[in-house]
Amino acid sequence: MANSRTPPPLLYADTERSADALYFGRIDVPDPFIAFGARGRKFAVVSALEFGRVRKESAFDTVLALEACAARARARWPRRKVGVAEVIRLLAAELKLTRFTVAEDFPAGLYGRLRKLGLDLTVAEGPLFPEREIKTAAEAAALREGNRGSARGIAAAEHVLRASRIKGSRLIYQGRPLTSERLKFAIEVACLEAGAVSLNTIAAGGDQACDPHHRGTGPLRANELIIVDVFPRVTATGYHGDMTRTFLRGRASEAQRALVAAVRAAQLAALRTIRAGVNGREVHGKVVEVFTARGFETKRTSRGSVGFFHGTGHGLGLAVHEPPRVSSVDYVLKKGSVITVEPGLYYPGLGGCRIEDVVQVTATKPALLSRFHYDWELR
Repeated sequence: MANSRTPPPLLYADTERSADALYFGRIDVPDPFIAFGARGRKFAVVSALEFGRVRKESAFDTVLALEACAARARARWPRRKVGVAEVIRLLAAELKLTRFTVAEDFPAGLYGRLRKLGLDLTVAEGPLFPEREIKTAAEAAALREGNRGSARGIAAAEHVLRASRIKGSRLIYQGRPLTSERLKFAIEVACLEAGAVSLNTIAAGGDQACDPHHRGTGPLRANELIIVDVFPRVTATGYHGDMTRTFLRGRASEAQRALVAAVRAAQLAALRTIRAGVNGREVHGKVVEVFTARGFETKRTSRGSVGFFHGTGHGLGLAVHEPPRVSSVDYVLKKGSVITVEPGLYYPGLGGCRIEDVVQVTATKPALLSRFHYDWELR
C-alpha cells in the first residue's frame, strides 16, 4: 500500500472511472466515495446505500458509514457546511494522520479544501499504486477472460462480413447496406453475451481507419480494409480485453496484401523481442525496422501523419491504457507486466491495418493472453 516513507493513499472516486479505486477495494461502487490507507489497513467511507454490500464483499478492512461520520463532523464544526473534506479531516484526526498521497487526477477542489483544513497532501509521481503493473496469476486469468470477450466480438464481426453480399462497391447485409454502426452493434452484443461490456468499439473502414481512434461511421465498402478493435470490460472482475484484427470483404489488391503482411511481420518481430529486462524502446525499434525494410515510410504532414505513428503497445488491466508504454521512450519491461502488441500502418487512399494481441512478459518468450486467427481476406 505504501512504504514507511510514503504517506498512505487517499482516494475520492467511483470505480467506473477510477481503476485505482477498483484495485484498492476490489468492489464496484458507482458513486464517488472516500477510501484511504492507515497503518497497513484499508478504510472506506460509504453511504447507507452501499454500506452492507461493501462491508461484505470488498477488500476493505474497515467500512464506515458516511452518515455517522458526517454527523460527527457537524458536531466538530457546527458553523461550517460539512462535506467530504470535513469527513476526511475528522477521520484523519481520529486516526492521528496528517499526511496522504493522492493521484494526479485527485479532485482539485477537494485537494484545495483539505489543504486549508491542514492536511499535507503529496501528489504521486507516476501511478498511485505502482504494483498494479505486475499482474498476478489471477489477474492474468481475468485478462484472458477479457480477451475471450474481445475474440467473441471480433468473431461476430467476421461472421457479419462473411455473410454480407457484395453489390458493386457496397456491402449488403440482411437486405440493407452494412454500416460501421451495424457492425459495432453485432460486436457489442457478442461481448455482452460473453459477460463483458464493450464501449467505444472501433469498426472503421477505408480512410476512416487511417485515424487509429476513429470509431467508424456510415457504410462499409467491399475491397477496403476494415479495422476492428474490441476492448471490453468484464462485468464480474473489471479487467479488460484488447484485441484488433483487420478484415477485407472481397478481393485485396497487391498493395493491400503487402501492407497487411508488413504489419503481421512487425508484430512477430516485436513478439520475438519481448522478455523481462528488455527496453521497450528496443521492441518498438524492431517494428520500425520491419516497416522501413519493406518500404513503408512514416511522415508527418500538415494534414496529419501517415505510416506508423503510434506506440507498439501499452499496459492492460483494470484500465484499457495503463503503464507500461512500449514506444520510443526508455522503459525496461518487467516480469509479470501485461502489454498489448499492436503495430499498424495507415495510408489514406490505400487504407489502414492494425493487428493487436495481449501478452504477459516472462523471463523468456511472452505468454499469449489473447487468441484469434489472422485470416483477413474474406472472399
